[in-house]
Amino acid sequence: MSDNTPNHPPKTPPPPRRPNTNLAAAVDARMVVRNRRSANWQLEAAAWTPKKASSHVLLRLQEWGYRETGRAAAELTELLVRTAVAGGGRRVSVHLADQGRQALIVALSHQPVHAVADDRVLPELARLGAVTCGTETAEDGRRVWAVLDL
Repeated sequence: MSDNTPNHPPKTPPPPRRPNTNLAAAVDARMVVRNRRSANWQLEAAAWTPKKASSHVLLRLQEWGYRETGRAAAELTELLVRTAVAGGGRRVSVHLADQGRQALIVALSHQPVHAVADDRVLPELARLGAVTCGTETAEDGRRVWAVLDL
């Protein structure tokens, strides 16, 4: 034997890790938009956020060729974002997608809420022109959404 022979066996790699089955539940809670144009913005949860989000949404809708959406889309976006900001948290996500001359606008609070979603905002969204609307509470926060005919 040579002098460089180790006096211990080589280190064996650790066994492969088993998949985390809880990961599937966390992934299912996230919103997925497929097969249509979409945009999203991360904004600070502040008093100015609803107006800023509204301008982002209107600009993108105009880029997509929807010129006559102004007031309804602006008011819907502001109410959605105001509701998300009121839910607490430090940031708000705004998601926009279009399909078949309709726009889906979603505001997400990113504040984990374990209480039942407050549906009092739904009649106001309908009054502002939402074809359909809703609220959802998930692990990633509270979602408030509306669909608007373009």
